[in-house]
Amino acid sequence: MLRAREAVRNLKEYHPPLGNRQGLRLDFNENTAGCSPRVLERLRSLTRDELARYPEREPFEKIVAAHLGVDAEELLLTNGTDEAIHLVCETYLEPRDEALVTVPTFAMYEIYAAATGAAVYSIPSDGNFEFPAEAVVNRVNKHTRMIAVANPNNPTGALAAAEDLVRIARAAPEAALLVDEAYFEFCGETLLRRWREFPSLFVSRTFSKAYGLAGLRIGVLMGDREQMRMLRRASSPYNLNGVALACLPEALADGGYVRGYVAQVLDGRKRLERELQARGIRYWPSHANFVLMHLGEANGRFIAAMREHGILVRDRSRDPGCEGCVRITLGTAEQNERLMGALDEVLDRILVGVR
Repeated sequence: MLRAREAVRNLKEYHPPLGNRQGLRLDFNENTAGCSPRVLERLRSLTRDELARYPEREPFEKIVAAHLGVDAEELLLTNGTDEAIHLVCETYLEPRDEALVTVPTFAMYEIYAAATGAAVYSIPSDGNFEFPAEAVVNRVNKHTRMIAVANPNNPTGALAAAEDLVRIARAAPEAALLVDEAYFEFCGETLLRRWREFPSLFVSRTFSKAYGLAGLRIGVLMGDREQMRMLRRASSPYNLNGVALACLPEALADGGYVRGYVAQVLDGRKRLERELQARGIRYWPSHANFVLMHLGEANGRFIAAMREHGILVRDRSRDPGCEGCVRITLGTAEQNERLMGALDEVLDRILVGVR
């Protein structure tokens, strides 16, 4: 009887709660306004001939490289950030190697690393979800071959200081250090181009969040050009579809749209944090497009009550250290206004005195 590899049989399963997402989607950290109108125009102009051709990735990598101020040889377009993580794991991890992840964080770091047969060690953040730099450095050993850091982190919104990440790169020169900057546009902090000092460093970005292209699945992985040559060997030459590639330049060109959306998100984030603080509800200051807050036993009632108002929020109670926590994505000014109105009513009705 055919059997999957032991590493795959033992993998944790990740099932995002995608079903029945009717209402205002403040649960998945997506762009709640949608993509730039320029992207829609490009979609409508696609021809039969364009769709019949195999996609050519390299010309678009040059466009993205110029936009980000890096060399095209330092960059690889990927099928979302997920493929970037997968490629780093497949390129550098052997069975019995070790990978380090700080938790709570994005589940796919552990899943893709464990699928290679490597041992994955979770390093918990403290009660304030601050990045455990000292613990990571102390856990590095001769078997460490990968370290994954979401920066800002999901679901906490915490930001690791650049000097802490550089310290880890120095401590683990033989391990791939993947810094996932999926929420970069909402914080502005980056390690872009630092791989020229630390060739083991990789930086990933996505166009799923601020750019509103989650449905097209476009990400970018960057690093030392020699290391990127190795990653290209593990990548499919047709990993991105032609529709996604055709739309990407239009998304990049409409910087005003992205900046306008980000500004509304940041204003909403400030308002939400201020409201939670005024009510004495614990939350963690965020550098991303969402806020994580603690409601304890009232968590489930809160989520259900918000759904009654047509607003979806994300239960994070199963994440390490996040028992009783819910994550709320911010969106446009109008959507944030609707959120705050529903939030006030729900908190007044069922969450009086929650800490």
